[in-house]
Amino acid sequence: MLKVNPFNRLFFKLLLGFWLCSSLIIALVSLLPLLQLNQDRSPLPPSQERILKKMAEHIQQQPELLTGNLLQRSNRGRDPNLGPLRIYITNDAGQVINTKRVSRVFRRFQLMAEEANHPISHQFRNELIFGPYQFDIEGKSYNLFGRFPDNHPRPWFFFFTDNKLLTAGFAILLSGLLCGLLAWYLSKPLRSLRLSANALAKGDLANRVDAATASRRDEMGQLAIAFNGMADAIETMVNNQQRLMGDISHELRTPLTRLQLSLALARKKGQHSTELDRIEYEALQQEALISELLTLSRVRLNASEKRLTAELNETLSQVLDDAEFEAEQQGKQLHINIDESISFEHLPKTLSRAIENLLRNAIRYAEKTVSIESTQSKNHITIMVTDDGPGLPEAELEAIFTPFYRPDSSRDRESGGWGLGLAITQAAIYAHNGKIVAKNRLPHGLMVTIDLPTN
Repeated sequence: MLKVNPFNRLFFKLLLGFWLCSSLIIALVSLLPLLQLNQDRSPLPPSQERILKKMAEHIQQQPELLTGNLLQRSNRGRDPNLGPLRIYITNDAGQVINTKRVSRVFRRFQLMAEEANHPISHQFRNELIFGPYQFDIEGKSYNLFGRFPDNHPRPWFFFFTDNKLLTAGFAILLSGLLCGLLAWYLSKPLRSLRLSANALAKGDLANRVDAATASRRDEMGQLAIAFNGMADAIETMVNNQQRLMGDISHELRTPLTRLQLSLALARKKGQHSTELDRIEYEALQQEALISELLTLSRVRLNASEKRLTAELNETLSQVLDDAEFEAEQQGKQLHINIDESISFEHLPKTLSRAIENLLRNAIRYAEKTVSIESTQSKNHITIMVTDDGPGLPEAELEAIFTPFYRPDSSRDRESGGWGLGLAITQAAIYAHNGKIVAKNRLPHGLMVTIDLPTN
């Protein structure tokens, strides 16, 4: 048995996957405040420093600007590249002395600059503030700040810090995407196993789990290998059983042939009795049963026949002619509606035998009318055989395809068969990877639907 590396186990894959997913989301969300803090404390750009320096030199050259009405007029300016400029002058106590209207945003910037302990520049939602630039006049220290009211380019991460709900939604979406990829990685082998199990249950004994799943080095790979081993054993067992049934049936024909030869010799010698008639009848019945068993075995093993591409109408021509004759002899009508353009790859003899069994059953139990029709879609061909007979109990609609099953109804009591006809039909349809379903019609009758894939 293949040993699994402890770190390849599903437990560790699940743990590592969800841990990495959650850690990545937490790291990305936690990184935004750090990026913002780093941006808040970034040094003052040279271009903005030159603006403040030029303004400070202008005030130093004209100290009277810090007195009277001139101080109120010194809070405005204009930069040829960046547009309108507003100046804030603070004293050594941090109070703005050139205007009485100070916004909360500027107060916030002052705190940010004090925490950074060096001149900085920060882009708020609708304004850019930068500073301070310190200068002295007559022994007193002053700080100069600048403000542009327009929205200047900001780093990309400020979009997320300003839109908290959108950031949370993005984090949830990213988390769902990562978890979805992990779930897909884990569910893909399970889906492959499910499809193979369904195919095996429907009689496709050759179906196996794909090599990609079987080559995995975790519990999924072990399960795929075990499933393929089980499928191999089932296929071998079923094929051996079918071959055994065919061999037994074939061997039974030898003593049966001798029995029939002995009966023929007795008849030739003029020996006639009720017992001999009964023996002859039972011998014929036995021969018919053995023939049915051999047919069932061959169909299930899909032996001695190759797939051919042919028209459905051509394949069923002899079967339909015989069915029309049989229906006419019993005073019943057979309606045929098969499109002559339907052509696909199939097993002609096997499919003919399946349809023949369905038509004989339908004619036997119909009151007046039997019909067969076919339709073709993109990837499927559907064949429907219907009759207006008594139908079947709902509980027996699936069981009628079981070998040797005889329903407890008048529909099969009069047949004299062994319950192998519909079993052969189902085996023939399964040999084409198709489906067969029986349903009751209203007000009465039975409809058998065959669905055959064409690809």
